[in-house]
Amino acid sequence: MTKVSNLSAQGISNESTVDLQQALVQHLSGLKEFGITIVPAGKGESFEFAADDSPAASAETSQTPTAGTSSTPAPSPVAPPAAVTQPAAPINPTNPVTPPPAVPTDSATAPATATPSAPTKPEPLVTQDAPYSAATPTAQRPNALTVIQQEVASCIRCPQLSDFRTNTVFGSGDPTSRLVFVGEGPGEDEDGNGLPFQGAPGDLFDKILAACGLKREQVYLLNTIKCRPPKNRNPKAAELDNCWHYGQQQLDIIQPEFICCMGSVAAKTLLNTNLSIGKLRKRFHSYRGSKVLVTYHPTYLLRTSSAKTHAWEDMKMLMNEMGIEIPKR
Repeated sequence: MTKVSNLSAQGISNESTVDLQQALVQHLSGLKEFGITIVPAGKGESFEFAADDSPAASAETSQTPTAGTSSTPAPSPVAPPAAVTQPAAPINPTNPVTPPPAVPTDSATAPATATPSAPTKPEPLVTQDAPYSAATPTAQRPNALTVIQQEVASCIRCPQLSDFRTNTVFGSGDPTSRLVFVGEGPGEDEDGNGLPFQGAPGDLFDKILAACGLKREQVYLLNTIKCRPPKNRNPKAAELDNCWHYGQQQLDIIQPEFICCMGSVAAKTLLNTNLSIGKLRKRFHSYRGSKVLVTYHPTYLLRTSSAKTHAWEDMKMLMNEMGIEIPKR
């Protein structure tokens, strides 16, 4: 606060003092609007300048440093920032907002859903796609087969077999049948009478046919080779190479809808595969347009009773595909 001393005490006349004081009062009165107040000081009139107590003056004077205090103003508390909100997009009825497309999920990580599906037939593992030649008229089939049978009877390509055979075993049955059974090779009984599927294995084969409502006169039977191997062993690769083309000619004349391979040798030879019976069963394969089913040979079934159930399942599958109803027992 600034103080104006008694002017008369400084040798100034009263008249001059009055004039000076009046002039000073007028001057200082104009300063009130700047926050300066005139305060009477008693005798001789002294004046004190005090800051106005208005909020504006207080705010201004608070920014002015005083002696003994730091010149750095005290920091004012900072209010926390308001949360930022995204304004809602205006709705345009003429241009509605389209939701974003669903993000495709990875099939490897997506949870599996238990959606029932219709049962499907197993795909064939082996397919021989070369088509049959021109179909032989039904009436000419017996004669065409007889020509091949005569060739077989005079065949000596495998001396180890032809030198010791009693009869060649060409085939038998209905040359117009929808179904052909292919076996492995002749055994002792077949070599004796020249017919396929004889003896105990032949008896079991007849029972299998009867359970399906069939007789051997209604189907056609043939083997992969036409001569009996010594001691009923399996045919060798060279023997199959020399003889299987006869069987292929028989199938080319008959052109059946269905072929049933009985045994491993028959399946591997016909389908030209090294797959086992276990992998070839329970599905239809294809040979030049014919549907092929693989099952066990009757000789194996006589040695392995547990396989009879599997063989019967195969036959039921075959009859169902052919549209033949199995007789009730």
